[in-house]
Amino acid sequence: MRAVAWLWDLLFPPKCAFCGRVLEESGTGICPGCRDALPVTGDGYRRKADFLQTVVAPLYYEGAVRRSLLRYKFQGVSSLAEAYGPLVAGKVAGFPDLAFDRITWVPLSRRRERRRGYDQARLLAEVVARSLEREAEPLLEKVRDVPPQSGAGSPEKRRANISGCYRVRRPDRVAGARILLVDDIVTTGATMSECARVLMLAGAEAVVGAALACGRE
Repeated sequence: MRAVAWLWDLLFPPKCAFCGRVLEESGTGICPGCRDALPVTGDGYRRKADFLQTVVAPLYYEGAVRRSLLRYKFQGVSSLAEAYGPLVAGKVAGFPDLAFDRITWVPLSRRRERRRGYDQARLLAEVVARSLEREAEPLLEKVRDVPPQSGAGSPEKRRANISGCYRVRRPDRVAGARILLVDDIVTTGATMSECARVLMLAGAEAVVGAALACGRE
């Protein structure tokens, strides 16, 4: 197996998820320079959002982080989830009070997933779950395809844009559960809040949000 991994790295050398430099070995998927320079949120960083107990993220959505996430979402570089997931999992594990029974994600609509070829939040949630020795479950579905939140405008317009778009797929798995809800980016928090609202209406005990990156408040 080591020989196979060596040959794979020779043919397809691993690159840093944030700057694209070739790495000496696969490792974490992040070069030492980026690990020192990334815009981290800090050990105690949390943010508030409606219907969520709290939201945590290891990085701010700016600079190299923003460029990397745009490649991940819109240029088909789905493999970046392998570098992102442990960062999110480490942030979640750093808050022992964030108890949860289940892990799920903010889903794409079927139409957008078909067009993109994958659901980036699902891939991230699966790596986060694996890093935490858990499993991710599809507890939500997006039933309406609406314009992207990035172009919706003000926080109020974003909330209106996303209202009524999600529903619970497995109410029996949600009722009484504490849920970790994963997404790639949180800016205003409107999308994650809407998903949490739907989960709480279905009987969830609590919802905690986690993302790779967030906007500065």
